[in-house]
Amino acid sequence: MSMDLDDLQLLLDVAELGSFSQAAAIRGWSQPLVSQRIAHLELTLGAPLFQRHRRGVTPTRACEEFLPAARSALTTLSEGRLALQGAPALPCIRLSSLPSLTSVVFGSLLMELVDEAFEIRCTTDHSGVIMQELLTGVTDIGFVLKCPPVAGLQMELLCCSPIIAIASPMHPLAGCHGLTLQDIADQRLAPQVWGPGCDIFIQQLRRLRRAASPLHGVQPASAARDLALEHGFITLMPELAIARDLEVGRLVKLDVCNLPQEHWDVMMAWRGGKRPNPAKEAVLATARALAKRWRGER
Repeated sequence: MSMDLDDLQLLLDVAELGSFSQAAAIRGWSQPLVSQRIAHLELTLGAPLFQRHRRGVTPTRACEEFLPAARSALTTLSEGRLALQGAPALPCIRLSSLPSLTSVVFGSLLMELVDEAFEIRCTTDHSGVIMQELLTGVTDIGFVLKCPPVAGLQMELLCCSPIIAIASPMHPLAGCHGLTLQDIADQRLAPQVWGPGCDIFIQQLRRLRRAASPLHGVQPASAARDLALEHGFITLMPELAIARDLEVGRLVKLDVCNLPQEHWDVMMAWRGGKRPNPAKEAVLATARALAKRWRGER
């Protein structure tokens, strides 16, 4: 059995893009040519690789099982080429996280692993997309919100982070005790959209407001953080997302009664395998150690 390496890359691109036409466009090819080459690959492998539908294509189970091997083959070839050029390649671990957790996850991990003998690539996306990329081998380790178990993936709860109210230390309500929703209702407010409960909370505050002024919901956490830090807003967000700001005093937690009793369950997910992967294990171990700090454990 022989395979064209270009066809393997084409397979990866179609799986990632979910579209023959998009994979064709980035190559300057026609869509029929892409369909023909994928069909040839399916004939070579003896299994259908994609399910066709009106909006594009989705990988079959056989395709998802083959993708890691295809990706590994192309990566090994690339590393070999670099070695021949006198620039030996280091192992690479691909991480993905929710945008609102990037500073606490990526920043902390990179600081702990900066001197390790492997490289890290970081991207962001929504939890559902990250889980799919873990299955197809695009991502090695993902940091997501709690979701149902997925066959083929291992998942581990890292931290349960409550939704808290925060503001700048210079805010008039900073340091006040026993604040109520009525006390903050007429302030400049812009909660991070942490989930469905955010809209309910905004409606609750709107009923308490004495003036008909807007209430904003923003994403990601960095946008809500900047409004509190630079522009005098009160915001609500997962405590973990601004843990460092609270630790050094850039932002303060407001003592507000009757806040929504909601939280983010932050999980780590990865695809297991029989082959040892020291780089992946190092990242997993470091993330577990960081999670102990997030939970306030020694």
